[in-house]
Amino acid sequence: MSKKHYPEMHTAEHMLNQAMVSKFGCNRCFSAHINKKKSKCDYHFERALTSLEIIELNDSINRQIKKDLPIIIKMVSKEDAQRRYKIDRVPDQEALKQIRIVSIGDYDVCPCAGLHVNSTREIGQFKITTTGFEGGVLRIRFKLL
Repeated sequence: MSKKHYPEMHTAEHMLNQAMVSKFGCNRCFSAHINKKKSKCDYHFERALTSLEIIELNDSINRQIKKDLPIIIKMVSKEDAQRRYKIDRVPDQEALKQIRIVSIGDYDVCPCAGLHVNSTREIGQFKITTTGFEGGVLRIRFKLL
């Protein structure tokens, strides 16, 4: 199933991505598989996460969720999007004149075509279930409670 069918989980993916960027200075995930019950994100990374880092990520994301941040969607010109955001994962960007931008309060902003909740409180509780590291790829599996 496509991530756009699970707005709570898809919005949680955005929040995990921003937590990873903020905490580690890495890029957003290069691959994600979003399902209703559990999901995963893959990051180019140099090592496995420690137990403490996993706890800190969970806590950080859940603090943001509890803030009840609004999700705002706007369209911007392709040129503006290219200047301000990384748009390499936007599908069919060659044909687009405008790019859809999703903001989660002042926490995260990025191009996205998926469906999202109206505010972070609708996500529920975020929990990293497992992580793995192999060949320069960190995989984070998560669910919502």
